[in-house]
Amino acid sequence: MSTNRLTEPPASPRNLLGPSSRLLLAGQVLYIVVTQFHAGGDANDHHAIFATYAENAIWTAVHLGQFAGMAMLLGGLAALSFALDEEEEATRWLGRAGGAVAVAALALYGALQAVDGVALKQAVNAWAGAPEAEKAARFASAEAIRWLEWGMRSYQDFAMGLALLLFAAALARTAWIARPAGWLMGLCGLAYLAQGWVAGTQGFTLAQSVAIVLSWGLGLAWMIWLAVAARRRGAALSAA
Repeated sequence: MSTNRLTEPPASPRNLLGPSSRLLLAGQVLYIVVTQFHAGGDANDHHAIFATYAENAIWTAVHLGQFAGMAMLLGGLAALSFALDEEEEATRWLGRAGGAVAVAALALYGALQAVDGVALKQAVNAWAGAPEAEKAARFASAEAIRWLEWGMRSYQDFAMGLALLLFAAALARTAWIARPAGWLMGLCGLAYLAQGWVAGTQGFTLAQSVAIVLSWGLGLAWMIWLAVAARRRGAALSAA
């Protein structure tokens, strides 16, 4: 019998922690990088920002890249739910609930990008190119789509925040994962809830931007911590 087989880590859902952490980090980094190419300006000054959006040539590509990053990130959360399957019952069910909410968050994000990345772009293009007599009506249509985007973004952020809080509660009960990762994840979830509240009540303001940057920083922190825990866990399983 090959001695390699004797040293292989036993098949375990916990072995999914490594792929999960890598997927989470890759998705978060991709999302942050792609977002740097998003057209900027005062997002609540609709006349000025709609003109900027209409002139933007890479709008569709940027939003597709954002969707790819978010899909990887939320896929990593779904994988994390399977990594918790061998834990005690409460932790296992918290992970499963978090995974289910992460799937809902991805569906909401897909709908959000359809509204923002496709519908809003077409509406602002039509407004920018419309005859003067039609501009007011075209602008009203674009603004209505913008407000729909507020609602979609708000509830996607709420779903993302809830998913992270559920996973944070699960990780806080899990001895073999560094528990501070769970606390950082919980703070990240609260930052997403703050984003959702501001987006739904005020739109895309400076306060929402601050919450976004805070969630990015906290997200990278807990994902890196999780990746280190996964590496240590893998080394321990290999040595067992």
